[in-house]
Amino acid sequence: MAAKEHLQEQIRQLPHRPGVYKYFDDEGIIYVGKAIDLRKRVSSYFTKQDHNKKTQQLVKNIKRIEFTIVDSESDAFLLENNLIKQHQPKYNILLKDGKTYPYLLLTNERFPRLIPTRNKRPGDGRYYGPYANLTAMNVLLEMIRMLYPLRTCTYNLSPENVAAGKFKVCLEYHLGNCKGPCEAKEDEETYQQYIHQIRQILNGDLRLPKQYFREKMTQAAQDMQYEQAHQFKLKLDRLDEFQAKSTIVNAALSNIDVFSIASNEKLAFINYLKVMNGSIILTQSIEVQKKLDEPDEEILAPMIMQMREEFESQSKEILTNVPVPDLPLPGVAIAQPQIGDKRKLLELSIKNVLYLRKEKESMSDRSKDLNEVRIMETAKKDLRLKELPKHIECFDNSNFQGDNPVAAMVCFRNAKPSKKDYRHFHIKTVVGPNDFDSMYEIVTRRYRRLLDEGASLPQLIVVDGGKGQLGMGVKALKDLGIWGQIPIIGIAKRLEEIYVPNDPLPLYIDKKSETLRLIQRMRDEAHRFGITFHRSRRDAATLKTELTDVKGLGPVTAEKLLLKYKSVKKIKELSEADLTAEIGKAKARVLLDYFSQESSAD
Repeated sequence: MAAKEHLQEQIRQLPHRPGVYKYFDDEGIIYVGKAIDLRKRVSSYFTKQDHNKKTQQLVKNIKRIEFTIVDSESDAFLLENNLIKQHQPKYNILLKDGKTYPYLLLTNERFPRLIPTRNKRPGDGRYYGPYANLTAMNVLLEMIRMLYPLRTCTYNLSPENVAAGKFKVCLEYHLGNCKGPCEAKEDEETYQQYIHQIRQILNGDLRLPKQYFREKMTQAAQDMQYEQAHQFKLKLDRLDEFQAKSTIVNAALSNIDVFSIASNEKLAFINYLKVMNGSIILTQSIEVQKKLDEPDEEILAPMIMQMREEFESQSKEILTNVPVPDLPLPGVAIAQPQIGDKRKLLELSIKNVLYLRKEKESMSDRSKDLNEVRIMETAKKDLRLKELPKHIECFDNSNFQGDNPVAAMVCFRNAKPSKKDYRHFHIKTVVGPNDFDSMYEIVTRRYRRLLDEGASLPQLIVVDGGKGQLGMGVKALKDLGIWGQIPIIGIAKRLEEIYVPNDPLPLYIDKKSETLRLIQRMRDEAHRFGITFHRSRRDAATLKTELTDVKGLGPVTAEKLLLKYKSVKKIKELSEADLTAEIGKAKARVLLDYFSQESSAD
């Protein structure tokens, strides 16, 4: 694709340096990209010939280019990411989640509370999360509240207020869910032991809490306080149960982010696993729409940055299933493990992302199926058919001033084109431009053949034309003895009216109806298919007129050459070996001699 003239000089001035480039249309930035070599990367958009349609559309819309030089690829990545977030260009991939994920806040009060929140305010305490799954967060919160008697009131429990007796214990105290620090019934040291263990649980480490309850249970049993020992055992069992429900990998694997990606033509699917102390504490799967048919590694790299920022990850190791460029993450190692426990962890992520892709594609297929059924149900109702029109055939005639009359039939199955069932027709019995008789001929030929072959008949026939063409279609069905077995309608071009047999007035169908759109689509497809065939026939006739002057070369040979090479000019460019392979040695020699004489005459 050649660059526009006013951009060519600008591209030539680009440096061979790393940097970020911005493409503009008349309204603003439409794409931001990074490059190790700015000139090579930008010029590739305008010189490559194999771009997909989306990239071709991007290049077509570029009116202006701006660039910024940076010191390294890492700096380019950071600048690109910031510009995309700032401008959100239409051709860039951007994670637009729109969600506010919940956190658990451990307040910085004298007797801290643990509360769920979606709003982070500096100074309120230590936030844990965010949690991609609200249910998982609530399960964790419920478990902690059952293990530890934390207060839930919002009182200011300063030593002065408690000593002054400003507060009274509430129902939570009488239920055993709180030890009553508001009346100094709970000492601060014990409460802080609870908070320390809760921090460990929230960080994904259950070792200290389990050790604490195990020691308490043992001590209570030794003191013959068996009921209390039983209560500690229940809490220990709850921790074991919670840990068992978590996906355990390997205790030696700590603080790791795992990303995997799988894509199809339109979408990319990404899975993120966060591993802490041998357990998967967070999993999130997303989908992003591809804008320019980007490779997986170009999609995954910015998503890693955005998801780590979103979930506040400080992991020093990242595992991926595709190679990604150097990310601006100092001290963070990125690997693609092939064996061992890390590979098993990566395979788990891959399994999740492949499941998501399969599920989304299945949903899309089901949606398409439901859409097709709905269209056919609507057509059945609008056209007053007795059965669902799963198989529809549409006919159209094509001629130019009476020359080379041809016709076409297109077939739709389940409201979709079935191109293997399309058919062309040479008009054989009609002389001159007579659309009515041509319609009679092709309908007769089509269904006589189906009847002879014992093939199934369609549930609806559509003819391109008004009452005249429809009448000839009806006559053909009557002469074949199948009138009444197949519904038939006509569509008139001028007002897009639908005609049915034995009714002088057109059938009213809402102009926005899916039924009318389906019929129009079939009519247009039949017209396109017929015109293409008619042009090839007309071109063949033109060529034969020219080449039949060559003695020893007949119309069949001329048509064969035209259909393959499309023009006399291309035929003249063929070597003797190529012509011999096509039409034989004798005819090739005749044609080459003719072209040679023609050239000499010029």
